[in-house]
Amino acid sequence: MLLTSSSYFLFLVLIFFLYWPLSKWRTAGLAVLLFANYFFYARWDIIYLALVPLASTIDYAIGLALGRATQPGRRKALVTISILVNLGLIASLKYTGLFFDTLTGFTGYAMPKPEWALPLGLSFYCFQALTYTIDIYRRDAKPTESYLAHLTAVSLFPTTLAGPITRVSDVIKQLEKPAKTLANEDAGRGFFLIGLGLMKKLLVADYLAENFINRVFDFPALYTGAETLIAVYAYAFQLYYDFSGYTDVALGSALLLGIKLPINFNQPYSAANINDFWRRWHISLSNWLRDYLFFSLPGKRGAVLPYVNLVITMALGGLWHGASWNFVIWGLLHGVGQATSRFVQSKRGKTEPRTPSWWRTFWTVQFVCFCWIFFRASDWPQAMLVLDRIASLTVAWDNISVGLWTVLGLAIAGHYAPKSWIEWPRERFAAAPFYAQAAILLALAVAIKYVAATGAAPFIYTKF
Repeated sequence: MLLTSSSYFLFLVLIFFLYWPLSKWRTAGLAVLLFANYFFYARWDIIYLALVPLASTIDYAIGLALGRATQPGRRKALVTISILVNLGLIASLKYTGLFFDTLTGFTGYAMPKPEWALPLGLSFYCFQALTYTIDIYRRDAKPTESYLAHLTAVSLFPTTLAGPITRVSDVIKQLEKPAKTLANEDAGRGFFLIGLGLMKKLLVADYLAENFINRVFDFPALYTGAETLIAVYAYAFQLYYDFSGYTDVALGSALLLGIKLPINFNQPYSAANINDFWRRWHISLSNWLRDYLFFSLPGKRGAVLPYVNLVITMALGGLWHGASWNFVIWGLLHGVGQATSRFVQSKRGKTEPRTPSWWRTFWTVQFVCFCWIFFRASDWPQAMLVLDRIASLTVAWDNISVGLWTVLGLAIAGHYAPKSWIEWPRERFAAAPFYAQAAILLALAVAIKYVAATGAAPFIYTKF
C-alpha cells in the first residue's frame, strides 16, 4: 500500500475515526493502532504477520531482561542477541542474493540462490527496533511494561517503508500519554504536510523522473554530455523531493494520530561541507549511524581511528541502502569526504574559512551530485557510462523540454526558499476553518489528478 494511493488514504481515514473515539481507553486505542500497523504489513505480504510480531516480542523480552540485569556480561549478551536478530532479519531478506553473487564471482562456480523474495527488506523496522534495546542497554531509556505499547511503537505504520527512524522509547512515551487529544491546529498541520508531500512527490519528483532522468540513466549513450549532467543534477532534486515528500506524508499521518515524528530534512543542498550535508540529509539515519554505530566503534579518542571509523560507518550505511556494491562505493565516497572535511576542520580549529559560504556550498553540491551517480546507477558499468558521457563535453539541449526546465527551476527555488515561505502558509492553513481546508485539499487533489496523469511511482526509499 503506497502512501500516495487512494487505498492508503481511505485506510488512514478509517483508522483516524476508529482510533480517536477509543483513545480514551488506552488499551483499546493501542489495539487499534497495532491492528493498523499489522494490516499495513499484511498488505505487502502475509509473512510479515509472523516475522514482525516474533522479532518485536524478542526485543520486548530482551528489554525487560536488560531492565533487571546488573551484570555487565549478561547485559552485553542480551543486547547482542537483539542486534543479531534484527541484523540477521535484514541480511536474510536483503543480502542473500548479493552474498551468493559475490561468492560466485570469487569461486567461478554458480552458487544456488534461495528462492524467497519479499517486497519489504524491513531495514527501517530493524534500525528502529534496535534503538529500544540499545537505549536500555546504555541506560538512556527504561523498558516499558506494556507489551501492547511496545508492539505498537516499534511497528508504527507511517514509518514502516522509509522512516523517519524514530527512537522507540520516544514513541512509547507519546502512546502512553494519558488523556490524549488532537488539537485542531495539529490536525491542520497534519493535512498540510500530507498535501505538501503529495505535491513534492507527484508534481516534482515523478515529473522529473518520467520525463527525463530515467531515460538518461537507462540509455546515457543517446544523450549529450550536457544533457547527462543536467540529468544528474535533476536526480539530486528528484531524490530530495521524493524522499522528503514521503517524510511529509509520514509526519502528517502520524500527527493525525497524535504522534510527533522527528524531521528528516533541512535544506541539504545548502550545506557548506559534507559533514553539514549529513546533518541536513536523512537526519534520522545520520543520527542513528552516529549514535548506534560510530560511537560503538573502538578508538574514538585516537588520532587516526576516528577518521577510519567514519569511513567504515558510511560504507556500512551505504550497504544498508541495498544489496549492491554501488551503494558501498557511494558510502565509501561519503565516508572519505566526511573524514577529509573533519580533518581540515581539526587543523583549522576555530579559525573561520577563507572562502565564502556560497563557494563551499557550491563544491559540496558538486561532490554530492557526483556521488549520486553511483547511488542511481544500476551497476558499475552504467555509472562509468554516465561519467563517460559527461566527460565527452558534448553540448546540446534538444531532449530537455520547456516543461522540464520549468519544473527543475521551481524545484531548485523551492529547496532554497526561506523556511518562512512554508511555515507561514502551514500555520495559516492550520488556523483556517475545516471547510476552507477541505476546499484547498480538494483543489490539490484535482490538480494532481490532471497534472500527474501518469500515476504515482513507488517512493525511491521504500525499496531500501
